[in-house]
Amino acid sequence: MKAVTWCGKKDVRVADVEDPKMLRPHDAIIHVTRAAICGSDVHLYDGCVPTMKKGDILGHEAVGEVVEVGKEVYNLAPGDRVAVPSPISCGQCWYCKQGLWSLCDNTNPNAWMMEKAYGQSTAGIFGYSHMFGGYAGSQAEYVRVPFANVGPLKLPKEVTYEQALTLSDVFPTGYQAAEACNIHSGDVIAVWGCGPIGQFAVRSAFMLGAARVLAVDNDPARLELAAKAGAEIADFSKACVHSQLMEATGGRGPDACIDAVGLEAHGTTPDAVYDTIKVAARMGTEHAHALREAIMTCRKGGTISIIGVYAGLVDRFPIGAAFNKGLTFRMGQAHVHRYMRPLLDRILSHQIDPSFIFTHRFALDDAPKAYEMFSKKQDNCIKAMLQP
Repeated sequence: MKAVTWCGKKDVRVADVEDPKMLRPHDAIIHVTRAAICGSDVHLYDGCVPTMKKGDILGHEAVGEVVEVGKEVYNLAPGDRVAVPSPISCGQCWYCKQGLWSLCDNTNPNAWMMEKAYGQSTAGIFGYSHMFGGYAGSQAEYVRVPFANVGPLKLPKEVTYEQALTLSDVFPTGYQAAEACNIHSGDVIAVWGCGPIGQFAVRSAFMLGAARVLAVDNDPARLELAAKAGAEIADFSKACVHSQLMEATGGRGPDACIDAVGLEAHGTTPDAVYDTIKVAARMGTEHAHALREAIMTCRKGGTISIIGVYAGLVDRFPIGAAFNKGLTFRMGQAHVHRYMRPLLDRILSHQIDPSFIFTHRFALDDAPKAYEMFSKKQDNCIKAMLQP
């Protein structure tokens, strides 16, 4: 089969690889009909996430048709249309039973790598480095899905593949970011980063009762799309974000701030320049400008929701501001399984058509072009879809 493979920093290639095989009785083989490139994939593309190996198959956002199921998979049958969640969860461990699906104890065969880096291991993730299990990704014609008796969501005929594709990661991730803000009626929420996750965070904040959402970015197309959802925009290329948001909130600051940017935040302030120098000199791993800015801007007693990916250590972290302002931090990989069914219901009830996020569509063979365009935000590319 054909698959998108990682061959080094800024080097992805479409290659002929072996078809996936059934390995466990809880496996399923899915014929991928749509896959997407995630902002997290760009971190791999940019070489920011360790433990990648040449030839690794990328991708963790996919929908498709069931081809084969193991004897322990009773909820699916060949021919079923499914959305596949990005984390791989067993459904039986303590974390899965608490609904903390991305923290599963049993699905990372390379747990020792993560334990060494982070103290404990979390769930495996499709196509996201060997630290997260070394699983083959879903930007391919076929993908093996472990624990298929737990993960994939069967799709009703009323939902299109493009709508359902957002359920595999990007919509649940944005929704979790907003839910973590503990939104009350009248709250003002600020979202740093208007990429795909930020777009769903904006819309989810409104769904959950926010009175106002302030969207921070510098890309005109992304800001325009956020504005279409009702957000007030703050262009960091035109003025200091802290000043813009404090003025917009009467000097109090947003009730909660969502960092949907993560480790590759851009900026021109001294701290952003400092990060660039440190990372270039291999003395640091994260560009954390957006996170610092959110901490300094959030109102006293507010919440910082971190959904943008971080991989290592953050330098110049304003812990004093966070402590003295009494901020609450909530963060982590999305518990996608928790949200797939409720968000599917929102789609079915026409509260949202999430396919708006896909601005560009590519054949699988054109994946290298798609990665470059998405990474560089060329042609106003907000979210790229691959069609095997």
